[in-house]
Order: sequence, then structure tokens, then C-alpha cells
Amino acid sequence: MNTPKIVKTRAELKAAMAAANPGSLGFVPTMGALHSGHASLFKAAREENELVVISVFVNELQFNDANDYAKYPRQLDADVQLAAAAGVDIVFAPEASEIYHAGLPLVKLDSGALGEMYEGASRPGHFDGMLAVVAKLLHLADPRRGEYRAYFGQKDAQQLVLIRRMVADLDYPVELRAVPIVRSDKGLALSSRNALLSEEEKEAALVLHRSIQLIAGRAARNEPLYIEDAIGMYQMEPLVELDYFVVVNPDTLQELAFNCQDTPFTGEGLVLVAAKVGNVRLIDNQPI
Repeated sequence: MNTPKIVKTRAELKAAMAAANPGSLGFVPTMGALHSGHASLFKAAREENELVVISVFVNELQFNDANDYAKYPRQLDADVQLAAAAGVDIVFAPEASEIYHAGLPLVKLDSGALGEMYEGASRPGHFDGMLAVVAKLLHLADPRRGEYRAYFGQKDAQQLVLIRRMVADLDYPVELRAVPIVRSDKGLALSSRNALLSEEEKEAALVLHRSIQLIAGRAARNEPLYIEDAIGMYQMEPLVELDYFVVVNPDTLQELAFNCQDTPFTGEGLVLVAAKVGNVRLIDNQPI
């Protein structure tokens, strides 16, 4: 098993990368509480790059609830073990003062209209905070030579769209890779937040995947989607409170005009869903 080098500062990170002198570098930013979904990102990076670097940093800026931030799981030792098994070379685990060394930033990125819908509507400021830290981390992990790739999970679909737009708009010299969602045997999308669910809540949360599959099946058969049927499934789960269930354009996230109509589905779309299960907010999605 590979033993990752743990670094805590920008200087240590740069020194470790320089010592490796890779021809290609794969970077995976995370907030820790790692699971098999993260491991799939690390393994994808391992397959394509000479050096694999991950970050473990719980970013306060993307939490709009102080209690949510305080409760977020922090388990660096376990995270390093999982990273080692997946072939990670360097774990960058900084303190907040190392990332925001001048204090919380005065100059910020604006996620714009894309960041105000769906998750942004439910969590105001979340995407501005996410972009702030991803922008910094992409700079800090930049090897300055050779190939540079960054890996993100498709589960956070809106986040991925925004990061792609930021990289394009600001001309970041990095190639983005999207890695498919990893699910439990029963279909629940793996998430660090799943650890906060009771067994009863985990069973109830399966409605997210079932409802998506209903719509995905109709889309595959070019049938009308009738998404109200999927929305109705949530009324049967008293532990689950639906926030949104929509079918959108995969690139712009604009709701498809025909997704509730009785016309056959054609083309491409992306099903997005968010719901609160007990006290835990979960998201899921699937391209159709």
C-alpha cells in the first residue's frame, strides 16, 4: 500500500510536488470524511497521472449554517488510510489560516445566475464560497509544468457546471475530469452526509434514486416524462421532505420547457433532486 505524504502548508505542498517532479499531476479537492465515492476519484487520477495530490479541507465559506459546519465529520487519520489504499501520493491538509492567510477574502468570485438556482436558492452564498476555495486550491496544486488534471464527482452536478464555467472564464490551465456517481448496493448516492442518517432514514432516502430511475426509464423509451409522478413518490415517505425535482439542460441548468408535458422526451437532459431526510440534506442526479 502506498503511504501518502501529509503536508500542512503551501510551502510543504510545493516542495513535495517539486521533489516528485511529475510529468503529469492529478488533483482532487475534498472536504474529507472520505468514502468509496472519493476513492473512485483518486483511482481515476491514479490511472492517468504520475503524481496524485488530494486536499482535505472543510471550507467554512460554503456553509450557510454554522451548526452544519460544526457537525461536518472530520476524520483525517481515516481519510489518509482510504487515500493510501487508492494510491494517493500527497495529502494536503491545511488549517483555515493557511488557505485564507489574509483572513476571509474581501475579493470574491460571484457564481452569478448559475449559483442562485437550485442548491444556491436553498443555500445562499454556498457556491460563491465553494468557488473561492476551489479557485485557491487549483492554484496551490498547479505543478507549473507537465499535464495538470483535476477530478470532481458528478454527484455535485451544479457544482461541476460552475467549476467548468470558472475554469473556462478565468482560463485556468487545468483539464477537468468528471467521475460518475458511486452508489450503495441499494442505489443511494454515497455522500459524507450519509453517516448522519439512521438506518430508517437511509431506507427512506432511497426514494431519491427510485424517483430518478422512474424518469430515466421513461426518457430512455422516449416517453413523456410526467415528472409529477416522481414528485408524488415523496408523499409516501414521511421522513423525506422534497426541495426540488427538475429536469434541466446539462450545460446551462435551465429547466427544460417540455419536461412536464405530455410529449415524448427527446434529446438530452439532467435530472436534479434535493431533499431533506430527517435533518440531513441530500442531493442526487442522473443524465438522461
